[in-house]
Amino acid sequence: MREKQGMGENTPGPSSRRQPPTVRLRRLAAELRHLRQDAGLSQDDVAEKTGVNIVTLYRIETAKTKPQLRTLIALLDAYGVTGSRRADLMALQKEAKQRGWLQSFDANLPDQYTALISLEAEAQQAINYESLFIPGLLQTEDYARAVIRGVLPTAAEAEVENFVTARMQRQALLENETPLRLWAIMDQAALCRTVGSDAVMRDQLSHLIQQAQRPHITVQVIPFSAGAHPGMPGSFIVLKFPADDPDVIYIDSMAGDLFIEKETDIQRYNDICEHLRAIALSPTDTTALIASLREDH
Repeated sequence: MREKQGMGENTPGPSSRRQPPTVRLRRLAAELRHLRQDAGLSQDDVAEKTGVNIVTLYRIETAKTKPQLRTLIALLDAYGVTGSRRADLMALQKEAKQRGWLQSFDANLPDQYTALISLEAEAQQAINYESLFIPGLLQTEDYARAVIRGVLPTAAEAEVENFVTARMQRQALLENETPLRLWAIMDQAALCRTVGSDAVMRDQLSHLIQQAQRPHITVQVIPFSAGAHPGMPGSFIVLKFPADDPDVIYIDSMAGDLFIEKETDIQRYNDICEHLRAIALSPTDTTALIASLREDH
């Protein structure tokens, strides 16, 4: 996760009880929306045909709520869905709220933060660009603690430790039998700012070098010499999922956090990723730069 402002990955915000979406719930919502459209029915038509409230239908199709089984059956009947596809969608409804380790994590985490964790846990690949921070999945515990304390100077110690624990547990995604594939791109500024102390930064940069050697992790740095680049407006994460599920873009800013799922916006961020990869140092040259900066500490 990222370390910075607002309600997001980098800076924890206030807690919330709203359940985060899951990939399964998003997939079910998209399938039901497409089935209705393929049947040539409006939401009003479906409400009249099935008795499902139009507000409920809207919330189901936008993944804001999980349909009850009887509601799903009514919708599938209205759309004429039978056989294996019907069975698959009913199985999807049963699994729609499975959220991995977060489901049992005893912590008061803000809503957007838990949403990011939940989606990240189901992703196959994450592309994380950071302008000022070491990416959260590659942070050491001491660096994460120093960042959270620095960004939230009035936070109680228990709150700081709560977020440090969550951040460290997230990193288990990189240790799974089928680990998350992480492509971390960061501006050189993220490496040059001393966070915590020289000792904290030395350990953090050493950890970054070690992680960059792993086959499922790619680390690239955009050097100061690259000049202005498309990543300067701010950090973001692109989450990519299996089974052709659409990407999700997560943006964190002082104004608040945002999940982007519109196809044209997703393509724009993927294009930005390609540009950043092209202007960044190669992984080998990145490791050499990190090693040289480590010596400064």
